[in-house]
Amino acid sequence: MFAFIASALSFCCCTATASLFSSWCGNDKPSNVPPSANSGRKRSVLLLALSVVVAFVFQYAVAPRLQPNEVAGYTPYIGTYLVETWTGGCTELSSDLVVVCSGNSGVYRASFSAFAFFILFGIAAWCRPTANREAWPAKYILFFFLCVGTVFIPNEPLFLPVYLNIARVGGFLFNIFQQVILIDVAYNWNESWLQKSDQAEIDEGVGKGKKWLGAILASCAILYIGSLVGIILLYIYFGGCSTNDAFITITLTMTVLCTVVQLKFSENGSLLSSACMTAYATYLCGVACSKSSNAECNPKLGETSVGNIIMGLILATMSLLWTGYSSTANKRVGGRDEDDATDNVDTTNSQTDPPKEGGVVVGGSYGATPANEPLSERKSITQDPAYFNNSWKLNAILALISCWYSMALTGWGSIEKRGNIANPDVSETSMWMLIVSQWIALLLYFWTLVAPKFFPDRDFS
Repeated sequence: MFAFIASALSFCCCTATASLFSSWCGNDKPSNVPPSANSGRKRSVLLLALSVVVAFVFQYAVAPRLQPNEVAGYTPYIGTYLVETWTGGCTELSSDLVVVCSGNSGVYRASFSAFAFFILFGIAAWCRPTANREAWPAKYILFFFLCVGTVFIPNEPLFLPVYLNIARVGGFLFNIFQQVILIDVAYNWNESWLQKSDQAEIDEGVGKGKKWLGAILASCAILYIGSLVGIILLYIYFGGCSTNDAFITITLTMTVLCTVVQLKFSENGSLLSSACMTAYATYLCGVACSKSSNAECNPKLGETSVGNIIMGLILATMSLLWTGYSSTANKRVGGRDEDDATDNVDTTNSQTDPPKEGGVVVGGSYGATPANEPLSERKSITQDPAYFNNSWKLNAILALISCWYSMALTGWGSIEKRGNIANPDVSETSMWMLIVSQWIALLLYFWTLVAPKFFPDRDFS
C-alpha cells in the first residue's frame, strides 16, 4: 500500500516538475499538444534575454572575484586556474583596468555562448525547418552547459581577440538592422493610424476619422518640438567642442533635409515617420556626445544618465519584441506571412491527416495540428514546409544581437576605467559607433523617400 502511494506521489511530482519546467521554457500548452509555429521565436528571445543577465553576472559579480588579490587567487588548483583563465591577456594593464578587462571577458563568455547556440541551431533549422520550435527544454540545458563551459576556457585566443573582432563585426551589422527596424516601426505606426482614420469614416460616418489625423499631427508636433529642444540643449551642454558641434550640426541638417524631401517629393513618406526619425537621430546624437571619454567634450563624464539608460533599454527591447513577436518580423525574417502559408495548405489534407483523438496526435509527426486547438492556433501551425524554410534567419539575427550586446556592455572592446554598471560603454569607440549608426539610419530613411522616384517600376511598400 505504502509502495503504491509512494510511486503515485513520485509520478505526480515528476509530472508536475516536467510541466513546470516546460512552462518556464515557454510552452503554455498541455504536453500532448505541440507548440505553435511562432513558439520558437518567442523562446529564442527569452534565451537571449537570459544570456544578457548572465553577462551582467559575469561582468560585475564573477570577474571582480577572480582577481589575483582576491580569495580565488590564493586558492590552489581551481582558484588559481580560474584567475589565470579570466585575467589572461589583461595582466599588462594596471590593477583597475585588469578588473575591467576580465569583466569584459565575462561578457564575451556569455555572448559567445548565445552566439554559438544560435549559429548551431541556425544550421539545424537550415537542415530541418521545424527544428526551431522543438526540444526547447533540452536547448536551455545545452545553453546552460555552454555558459558553464566558457568559464573554464582561457581568454586567449578564443575571446581575446578572436571573438572580440567577430562581435565587433556582428554588432555593427545589427546596428544597421536596428535602424531598419525603427524605420519599419515608424512607417507602420503612421499607416496604422491612417487605416483607423479611414475605418472610422466608414463605420462612424464622415468626419469621424479626423480624430486619428489629429492624433498624427499632435504626435508629430510633440516629436519635432522635443527634437528642437534636444538640439538646443545639445548646443548648450556639449557645444564648444569641434567634434560635438560637427555631430549636432550634421544631425540638424540631415533631419531637416529628410523632412523637406518627405514633404515635397515623397509620395510614400509620412510626416509622422519623419518626426520619429528626427527624434531618434537627436537622441543618438545626444548619447554619442555623452559617450566621449574626453572631459573637454563631455562635461557629463562620470555621471550616470538615467534617461539614456532607459531609452537604450526601450530601443533594445523594441528590437527584441519586433524580432520575436511582430507579424511584420514574421514576414521579414520568416520569408512569408502566416496567412499566405495557411492559404497554400489544401483543405482536403484533413482526409489524409492521421487521426486525432482528444487533442492527442495519433500516428502523426510532431508539429501536426490537434483537432481541438483554436482556429487562430490552427492557422499558425501549418504543414506547409515553406513556412519554416527561412526560420534559420531568426537565429542569424539573434546571433548578431548576441554580438551587439557584448559590444554595448564593453564599449566595443575598449579598456577604459570610465563606465559603470549603469553606463558601461563610455569610450571614443562607442561614440563613433553611435554617430555612424545615426548617419546610417538617416541615409536609409532618405533612401526610402527617394527610391520610388528613381525606380518607379518597383514596389517599395
